[in-house]
Amino acid sequence: MHPNPSTPCEGYTPVEHAELYTREIGQGQPILILHGGPDFDHTYFLPELDRLADAFRLIYYDQRGRGRSAKNVQPEDVTIESEVEDLERLREYFQLGSVALLGHSWGAVLAMEYATRHPQRVSHLVLMNTAPASQSDYMLLRQDRRARSPDDIAQLKAMAASDAGYQEGDPEAVAAYYRIHFRAALQRPEHHEKIIQRLRASFTQEGIRKSRAIEERLMQETWRLNEYDLLPRLRQLHIPTLVIHGEHDFVPRECAAHVAEAITGARFTVLKDCGHFSYLECPDDVRKEIDEFFHSA
Repeated sequence: MHPNPSTPCEGYTPVEHAELYTREIGQGQPILILHGGPDFDHTYFLPELDRLADAFRLIYYDQRGRGRSAKNVQPEDVTIESEVEDLERLREYFQLGSVALLGHSWGAVLAMEYATRHPQRVSHLVLMNTAPASQSDYMLLRQDRRARSPDDIAQLKAMAASDAGYQEGDPEAVAAYYRIHFRAALQRPEHHEKIIQRLRASFTQEGIRKSRAIEERLMQETWRLNEYDLLPRLRQLHIPTLVIHGEHDFVPRECAAHVAEAITGARFTVLKDCGHFSYLECPDDVRKEIDEFFHSA
């Protein structure tokens, strides 16, 4: 543990053919925090998730090839196996015998992938606004248009198909795309521009292009495979698990419910008046759920 737990400690952890940027703050039970995307980095969690640092030792990291972990990494170096192996190297580096994992969206899927491979090394799972855990649930997400207006869908399709700036990874054009995309992700309008600006601050053209290629590779290994299905493996887990979903999340509630039903004894809570970024829109509710979960698990 670093000497001043109230001040973030930043550094790099060596893994195979790469170095992962890490940020550590707080004291208490350690929690490894897995960001979503899969083309984002850890910064969109801040500062809200740092509120947990008064009771937990939080270890954030940028996944291989993204954010500050992009140096010397090529998209072809990133696979589900490398993502899981990187998590294992982080656990060893920080000398964590058994660790809690908190994953948001894609990060929740990665947390489940790790837990099903190394169940004895995971003490708790917090799966926040999880992305689909199977190809069939991914198709349910693709087909469910309740959360997004027809105008937004048309604009997003047009930008992806014909906007040269977006296609080339221009940061401003990509921010404009996400400004439309995340209308359905956030229930509270006052938080919409906040999340866009956090993402925009981390965008570079080179980083966007690399992250997109990584996202495409990971999607090919997961949601685009007919046989991709984590749920049977989740049924073998006996790890204390909290599944948090937003009432207005654009990921259908059924996707989160299927995960909670698969893991023995999992707690499933749906938070009112928030969408896909529950830690941002309902920070007090998220804190309450996490505190109660760790005290009772």
